[in-house]
Amino acid sequence: MTARLRAFAAGLELYALALTGVLALVPILLVMPFGLLLGLVFLLPAPMLAARRLTGRVRTRTRELAGFDVRVPYAAEPPPPVRQPDGWYQRDRQLFKHAWWPRTEARIEWVLGDNATWRDFAWLVLAPVGGLPGVLPVALPVAAALLLATTTMTATLPAVALVVACAAAGFALAPAGLRLTARFHRRLLGGPLLRADVRDVRPRHPVRAWAARSLRPVLQLAVLLLTSVTAAVVFAATVAGLILAYGLGLIFVIPWAQADLRFAANWRRSLAPWSGVSIPSPYRPLPPLVRRPDGMYRVGKSLFKTPRWALWSQRMHWVQTDPATWRELLWRGTDPVVGGLIAGVPVFLVVYGIWGLVLPRIVHFLAGGSPVSFWYGRFLGEPAAAIPVGLALAALGIVIAPAALRLHGRWSRLLLAPTGDAVLAQRVEQLTLSRADASDAAARELRRIERDLHDGTQARLVALGLSLGAIEALIDDDPGAAKALAVKAQDSAAQALRELREIVRGIHPPVLAERGLADAVRALALDCPLPVTVEVDLPVRLPEPIEAAAYFCLAEALGNAVRHARARTVAVRLDVFGDVLRMSVRDDGRGGADPSGGSGLRGLARRLGIFDGTVSLSSPSGGPTELIMEIPCASSSPRTSTSSAKA
Repeated sequence: MTARLRAFAAGLELYALALTGVLALVPILLVMPFGLLLGLVFLLPAPMLAARRLTGRVRTRTRELAGFDVRVPYAAEPPPPVRQPDGWYQRDRQLFKHAWWPRTEARIEWVLGDNATWRDFAWLVLAPVGGLPGVLPVALPVAAALLLATTTMTATLPAVALVVACAAAGFALAPAGLRLTARFHRRLLGGPLLRADVRDVRPRHPVRAWAARSLRPVLQLAVLLLTSVTAAVVFAATVAGLILAYGLGLIFVIPWAQADLRFAANWRRSLAPWSGVSIPSPYRPLPPLVRRPDGMYRVGKSLFKTPRWALWSQRMHWVQTDPATWRELLWRGTDPVVGGLIAGVPVFLVVYGIWGLVLPRIVHFLAGGSPVSFWYGRFLGEPAAAIPVGLALAALGIVIAPAALRLHGRWSRLLLAPTGDAVLAQRVEQLTLSRADASDAAARELRRIERDLHDGTQARLVALGLSLGAIEALIDDDPGAAKALAVKAQDSAAQALRELREIVRGIHPPVLAERGLADAVRALALDCPLPVTVEVDLPVRLPEPIEAAAYFCLAEALGNAVRHARARTVAVRLDVFGDVLRMSVRDDGRGGADPSGGSGLRGLARRLGIFDGTVSLSSPSGGPTELIMEIPCASSSPRTSTSSAKA
């Protein structure tokens, strides 16, 4: 009974926090028109960051009241801008005299570009509905008491029995309602779960699993419908900006109207996997600004003396000449109609069928009232057809939702996916950066080998030569001393040989060359001071360059776990999915790893970037930390292809 009373009170508290979210939503909705329509984007981060304090409180109370651990999924805050030696502050490829605007731009991109921000926004909108399971057990006895108070029923035995039955049902349903509310908070506020956490979840009841599988496409379409509404607002802001730019000559509005409002399209691209498609970023890379021999900067047919205006003009020219800009503008104008219609039909069928037909008739039956509207609670004016037709409409919406979701993905990909020229330009930019990283890495490795040989092996060989000279001088006069020096020279030669082996192992471990990546990783685990479990599923040997890159990346990841994570155990898993080698390093340390706080993770990304590999990190505060590295097994690099053929 005590646990049910606590669940009763916890459901009330969580729903009170959900209602507080409506109050936190008000300043965000007030600021959005000014930020999106008038260009005052610097107003947007403040209310959204203020809402994070409320969502943080919800995460804490959900963990304390319901026992559901809700992660903090926000990206790390960007560091403050650093003043350059020439007195300017650099932001991307633009220079600023003062630090305020680059800091503000970084905060805007940090807040608006973080998917967790929009998940918080969705929670603020949906919390009064999503938190209903936690407060419905409280509403049952209250509704029964109010029903008795507002009707002519007297305090007879049936009336008292009704109140008691509703109260008992409320207490019985309180723990389940609290769990449903906690799951809702974790789903929206906690970010995606790690795969290991998903494996630890208990099997669902078949009915619950079927309901989740059936309703998920409808809920996803509802979120996509929200992106269509956002696209309509962004399109209105874009049109207003272009009118100001081309009609009144305020050309400084062009980069804002066409580039700074790309967050709506990026949001849609991030949700594209729901529809079974992948939409990469289509924007061409910003070309570098090159200084001419005469000290001037050329952008198109214009010359500039200072890099500040040259960078601004280059950015405007880049925005205007990128085909993705105009394709996205077309998407902003057409998606509220096309995408909104595709996503809105199944959502409307479900919402109208349940909330417009079925529920009004149930309320009419329980409360004895009569709906007065022609459409609310009636179908074609007939109350009797409301419930069967409403259930049929909801079922139809659920049935067509998966097909509508796939069609919505194809529509989004039509205008938001990169063109062939954009893919080629991005590929050239990526290969240029990868080539530079590979050259730098090779130069650093050569310097390291030279330093190790010079400081270690060379010094020992010089000492060995001196010892041999001393032995030659003493062998006739003092054979005993010569014999002692010979022993020392032999030790020096053995030590030099060991150092050479260590250097060779650092270049390419022998166990990796002889026995492959699987045994090399197991050897790494044995040398690690922490207990490391290794799971390997590699059906064949991989190309040598890929094995070497994977080995050194895993060595770096294990080193980070030992030095920084304060972990007790580490789990390493290697397997191949299709043509991609997937490596996972998971530790139970303190978490909170930040890629911007050091060079280790960036070094891993650069090393894998040579092979078109990717690095993803999940490290909530308190742990666990999971680092996932993926390398295509067949790279387009000619050198790797040659090595693959030899292997």
